[in-house]
Amino acid sequence: MSDSTDTVALATELTIAWLANPNTRVEVDAVPAFLATMHKTVSKLGPATADQEEAAPEFERAVSVRKSLADPNFIISMIDGKQYKSLKRHLSRHGLTPEDYRVRYGLKADYPMTAPTYSAARSATAKAIGLGRRVVEKAADAITDEKPAPKSRKGNSLANAKAAAKAHLGSDTD
Repeated sequence: MSDSTDTVALATELTIAWLANPNTRVEVDAVPAFLATMHKTVSKLGPATADQEEAAPEFERAVSVRKSLADPNFIISMIDGKQYKSLKRHLSRHGLTPEDYRVRYGLKADYPMTAPTYSAARSATAKAIGLGRRVVEKAADAITDEKPAPKSRKGNSLANAKAAAKAHLGSDTD
């Protein structure tokens, strides 16, 4: 609402509209109470004044930043002070994203969401099952300067496809 809006007039108009409804049956003594309630409600919808403003809730940390990162096996939540290997699921239960969590508690952008040993174990497992190996194979090919033969759609090499075509058409094509 703009500052020029007359809340008394607006509340009066809303009360008249409410009373004009044929389904509204009210005692005459109840009209001033309804008008007062309507005025109070309309006033709350207007721009907030200094005394009406509510400050953003201040969140108190359960532990300090240093203590939350002290143990390499766990990361301690600042919400409840409990130990977790990864905070992502815990934060989602509280309706937060990692970015929201960092902002709420004034943490740096590089504040970890997983414990160091947990991250290392996950990395080792990924390497053990071969994740990321294609990149390594391409790097090894680049180092040896050997280029693999291009493959056709069915997985056969181009040389095999040419040999099959020669055999099919005859040996006179080159």
